[in-house]
Amino acid sequence: MPETTQITGVANIAVPVTDQDRALEFYLGTLGFEKRRDFPFGDGRWIEVAPPGAVTTIALVPAGIPAGIRLGTRDAGGDHAALLARGADADPEVLELPDAPAMFGLRDPDGNSLILVEGA
Repeated sequence: MPETTQITGVANIAVPVTDQDRALEFYLGTLGFEKRRDFPFGDGRWIEVAPPGAVTTIALVPAGIPAGIRLGTRDAGGDHAALLARGADADPEVLELPDAPAMFGLRDPDGNSLILVEGA
């Protein structure tokens, strides 16, 4: 079967937390993870942590940010078109916000949320 997407891997798993600082302290201090990213995002911050040497991260996102699995892709627009053509339950448009990578959501047959993020 020919390649239909530019998905490169599992970028991160987003986990909603009620207190980002408390969650960060747990993942760093208790589990021994390292902080990979921490910058302002929406009403909170975008924070990613991971075990040392791990490729996939856990994003500790504020309430209101969709939880789920984020997949990295080389081409969000191309993948969006290809997946819609194959009948995937994908968002109607690719989301393009200032200072954020292009992304869109889709659901698997059981309704599980996946988000494809360009460059992740």
